[in-house]
Amino acid sequence: MKLTQDVINYLNESKEERNELLRTLCQIPAPSGKEEKRVEFVKAWLENIGAKGVYVDSAKNVIYPVNCDGRDDITVFMAHTDVVFPDLTPLPFSEDEEKMYAPGIGDDTACLVLLLMTIKYIVKNGLKAKNGILFVANSCEEGLGNLKGVRQIFKDYSGRIKELVTFDGGYKHIVDRCVGSHRYELTFTTIGGHSFGAFGNPNAIALMSELITNLYKCQVPQKENCKTTYNVGIVQGGTSVNTIAQSAKMLYEYRSDDKECMAYMENFFKAEVQKIRAQNKGEIEVKLIGDRPCGGEVDMDKLNALCEKVISISQKHSGLDCARESGSTDANIPQSLGIPAVCAGTHISGGTHTREEWVEKASLDIGSKINAEIVLDYFD
Repeated sequence: MKLTQDVINYLNESKEERNELLRTLCQIPAPSGKEEKRVEFVKAWLENIGAKGVYVDSAKNVIYPVNCDGRDDITVFMAHTDVVFPDLTPLPFSEDEEKMYAPGIGDDTACLVLLLMTIKYIVKNGLKAKNGILFVANSCEEGLGNLKGVRQIFKDYSGRIKELVTFDGGYKHIVDRCVGSHRYELTFTTIGGHSFGAFGNPNAIALMSELITNLYKCQVPQKENCKTTYNVGIVQGGTSVNTIAQSAKMLYEYRSDDKECMAYMENFFKAEVQKIRAQNKGEIEVKLIGDRPCGGEVDMDKLNALCEKVISISQKHSGLDCARESGSTDANIPQSLGIPAVCAGTHISGGTHTREEWVEKASLDIGSKINAEIVLDYFD
């Protein structure tokens, strides 16, 4: 659907409202699993513009269903509310002539704001959906949120969703291939003791370090057009400089956009843990704390058609090439279930997952058109 002059006028005339909404929303804290303040704000905002039937589910998703009663042809449009930052007090915000700065502003607050502004146009003009539409400001996309929000959507609307577009990131690429990941918390426990008097007793930190060293000897599988990675992200342990550590803890993950490579990494990881256990120097507790699936058996004709439409719209408004890339996004869940899904971006930003994160103001004008045209294609 080509944007009408009326839509373009709305987007142009509402720029300051859009920017003010972004200024407000990006300062509201929303760590994964603790998005309550943003949830409350977004729900109230939608109700204030006249959206009917808005509700919050058990996963803290804010949901606005349109024409969904009795339908099994639902399209989901979503952008996530959570950010990677643990702050429970207002997040810092600043701006200059060209950019806005705030932790999480590009990932994913700006995309959420643009989706909200498109929804406002739909509500104010009473547009009719061609099929079922589910607008979602979803929770727990980041890190150990483990995609809880989108998982809940596909549980509650099981068998009724035909496709999904999640808005996340920049418009120079889309994500159409899912990067799966396994994340583990490993706890090491030994007898420990005094560093002088009990010298020679097993040290939990030493055991952990040995495992880390062995994990970093992994030669990741090489498969054409696939990428596999691993990382130890956090280590903790010990009591004092003169104490043989009784306990230590680490977080470890591996990722791949290929199921066979994921299986290889899982087998390698389990084998290395078993080697350390076989030394009988202590206990190792392994806890799976994150499991994001790769893509499943998706109808590639339908997925390609969806991707090509999104790319065409993005390139038309940005004038830039839009590449197809791998990534870990909310699209992982529908694709793992065989449902076409794509992650589309709506801005230019930088400093992602840092406290210096920013978005270009001018890019929001382009992103608003991209978002509006993608969504309005599903309305009369």
